[in-house]
Amino acid sequence: MVSMLVGIKRSTKADVEILQPKAFAFFRPDMETPLTPLEFARRARKLYPDRVAVIDGESRWSYAQFLDRCDRWSAVLQRLGVGAGDRVAYLAPNTHAQLESFYSVPQLGAVLVPLNFRLTADDFLYLINHSGAGVVCAHRDYLEAINNIRAHLPCVEHFVALTGEANDWLNYEALLQASSAEFVRPEIHETDLLTINYTSGTTSRPKGVMITHRNAWMNSIGTLLHQPMTCADCYLWTLPMFHANGWTFVWTITAVGATHICLRKVEPRAVFELMAKEQVTMLCAAPTVLISLTNAPEDMRRLAPKGVRVVTAGAPPAASTIQRLEEELGWTITHVYGLTETAPFITVCEQRPEHTSLSVSERAAIKARQGVELITSGELRVVDEEGNDVPCDGITQGEIIARGNVIMAGYYNDKKATEQALRGGWFHTGDAAVVHPDGYVEIRDRLKDVIISGGENISSVEVEGALLRHRAVEEVAIVGFPDERWGEAPHAFVVLKQGARADERELLDFARANLAHFNAPHSVTFVK
Repeated sequence: MVSMLVGIKRSTKADVEILQPKAFAFFRPDMETPLTPLEFARRARKLYPDRVAVIDGESRWSYAQFLDRCDRWSAVLQRLGVGAGDRVAYLAPNTHAQLESFYSVPQLGAVLVPLNFRLTADDFLYLINHSGAGVVCAHRDYLEAINNIRAHLPCVEHFVALTGEANDWLNYEALLQASSAEFVRPEIHETDLLTINYTSGTTSRPKGVMITHRNAWMNSIGTLLHQPMTCADCYLWTLPMFHANGWTFVWTITAVGATHICLRKVEPRAVFELMAKEQVTMLCAAPTVLISLTNAPEDMRRLAPKGVRVVTAGAPPAASTIQRLEEELGWTITHVYGLTETAPFITVCEQRPEHTSLSVSERAAIKARQGVELITSGELRVVDEEGNDVPCDGITQGEIIARGNVIMAGYYNDKKATEQALRGGWFHTGDAAVVHPDGYVEIRDRLKDVIISGGENISSVEVEGALLRHRAVEEVAIVGFPDERWGEAPHAFVVLKQGARADERELLDFARANLAHFNAPHSVTFVK
């Protein structure tokens, strides 16, 4: 047989190198675009110009109109001197103007500072000065609070009233309407600072979490992978937009061309009536909001459309709350977990085929866990004090640590806190959790809030979940009280459902019947 290799030159090492150009020859930086949520606006303008983008009361704007408004306000800000790196603070509920800020400010290369409107004037004073904001934009409800501290805001050059006229305030709507949509667009890098989001201060001052364009883009894409949406969806803003950038839904909804429905004050009747009117398909809410919806009167709840998808986070939700919403309202609850510092999602409680054979209560118990890593968020571990991974036994507690594409750039003007939080190349959450045999993470408490009674670690989350199953309990919080015998003992603060009755003895007995006895509260305070 004649060899198939006859007449074929043997390749030398040099030949191979010629045939296979070096990898850098394929790198085309001019073809790449930065990972930024501003790209979602470009796409929406192109693909969904006539679709309804925003509903705020009786006002409606298409995507073409909404993004034109954003451009007009960018042009105004640029004329006021706002440029790359400058900070612009906003103080507003869930309005169209607040939503517009998440596009108009960043596309100038400036940094948005969305403030928690539930704080006090003293808090606003600290946050505005700490961030170095040169412009403050405020809703009418907060003008007086800002006026009271205005003399102590030396860095602020412009004050903008987002609604109506006000003495010594620029008029947002008048300026926007009089402006063209032309402005100079700077080059945006994905590592550029997008927002500064302040954490809640308890024992110390709030810290400014620096979120980059890349952080936010990654969280939005990860959200869409695990919670698919389309341009047919109508999203109700029950979650405050200031809260970790509305969990990045301020951009995620735009990414798919869905409709933003603004809601300024979250009350059960307003939520259910708006859901019925606009045929809402999706919302995000903290567990306390879900509890209020679960316990709303029947005449309100019957307004709710079936099949609504709900994303919940912010605190571990009780399995009983999830079960009631899914059984009684026909909604689907997805539990996610994260922090402002993680942009914010790092886990999702994904549903698996093997869960379908479980009972409703068993599925709800799984849904109450924090779950597994998002595809885009990076790596998550639960480690002991020596940094070793805890066993997947659902019992041994450790701290959740994470690293990846959604971790903040650091705390603004706080090097010490940044180094402490990001030590060892991992973000340390401070949350105590266990890992179940299936790999699902479940938070048991904040490390600093674990109650140690007689040498036993008590999870306040577990105790709260047990008491929420009592027919009369609407809300509950468990804290550790000093105890002469045990060192600490769990104490329950309880809000009863409207018209319901229960005394301390009944609740204590109920807890002891559903928990290990050392976990049960020793006392109860009823809160009205």
